[in-house]
Amino acid sequence: MHERTWSKMKPVFAVMSVAMAAPLALVGCSESAEDAVQVPASGAARTEGDLPAIPVMGPEVRILAFGDSLFAGYGVDKSDSYPAKLEAALRAKGVNAATVNAGVSGDTSAAGLQRLEFTLDAQQEKPDLFILELGGNDLLRGLSPAETKANLAAMMEELQSRDIPVLLMGMRAPPNYGPEYQADFDALYGELAEQYDAALIPFWLEDIYQNPSLFQSDRIHPTEQGIEELVASTVDEVQAALPETEERRDAA
Repeated sequence: MHERTWSKMKPVFAVMSVAMAAPLALVGCSESAEDAVQVPASGAARTEGDLPAIPVMGPEVRILAFGDSLFAGYGVDKSDSYPAKLEAALRAKGVNAATVNAGVSGDTSAAGLQRLEFTLDAQQEKPDLFILELGGNDLLRGLSPAETKANLAAMMEELQSRDIPVLLMGMRAPPNYGPEYQADFDALYGELAEQYDAALIPFWLEDIYQNPSLFQSDRIHPTEQGIEELVASTVDEVQAALPETEERRDAA
């Protein structure tokens, strides 16, 4: 995040309580596009304690995690990023998942829209699931919810045209932005999910945002433990959003 932008945002954060600091656990702190790295498949699920390892079965499920610093893994090793930890958690549940981390720190919804087609065209195979996590930097910059919604809608249109299922990771605005802004921003994710028949996690930071110990010193980016908690609280919803295969139908 540029110093000028941060200086403008300091008063916003100052008026927020610790409990509300994490709803701004949005993004910021720009890095280069090198953050959009691929995370290789991690192999067979490991044994934890005395429990036997669950075998990884079925065809490989390719997941493209597209977002900002919350996906890029700002402040932690790339192996501890949300997409990497999510892949490991899915494989531990027996899902033959392979994630690509296409998170770039500092991305707004407009920046994401600009790189979407290039990112999709660069994949060797079409993703089986696209996880879309953007909008936090729009909020930090005070951009209008209508602008954010339009950019996300354009991305959903592109993904729909390519027949790629989407899981939308929702964010939430803090109350100090005003009730009208907050209502408009908080509603846009659900409206888009309904319009484009996408899976939705309404507020994917729900289980950690009130615990400051799970955030880094900036009170914006989760710690490694915070990411572990996020994965644990969302892995079932991600698994439910995966396209149904014959193997999954049989298992059900």
